[in-house]
Amino acid sequence: QVQLVESGGGLVQPGGSLRLSCAASEPNLSIKSVAWYRQIPGNQRELVAEVTSGGAMYSADSVEGRFTLSLDNAKSTVSLQMNSLRPEDTATYYCNFVLTHGEYDYDYWGQGTQVTVST
Repeated sequence: QVQLVESGGGLVQPGGSLRLSCAASEPNLSIKSVAWYRQIPGNQRELVAEVTSGGAMYSADSVEGRFTLSLDNAKSTVSLQMNSLRPEDTATYYCNFVLTHGEYDYDYWGQGTQVTVST
């Protein structure tokens, strides 16, 4: 069973930066896609950024130009560099790996890390 461990959340002032990391318990996984989501209480989980095994990348309009997702495929580690943070970025952030085992795909989630942007 693959486990994902997140780190890097915390409290930051508006305009500041944070870097989130997510490490899988095994290297060299068969990755179909990797993504970061975020969620605030009472709302649905929102896709923030994603990269597929084919190299296609997606960023939500709200974070375009401010957040950058990076994947180290060999180390099975993904990071999210967040710059110019705004109060509305406050949320719990989750990493997501979609892994291929044979003919099936499986979702794995990190435990979530809190990001709070406030003065």
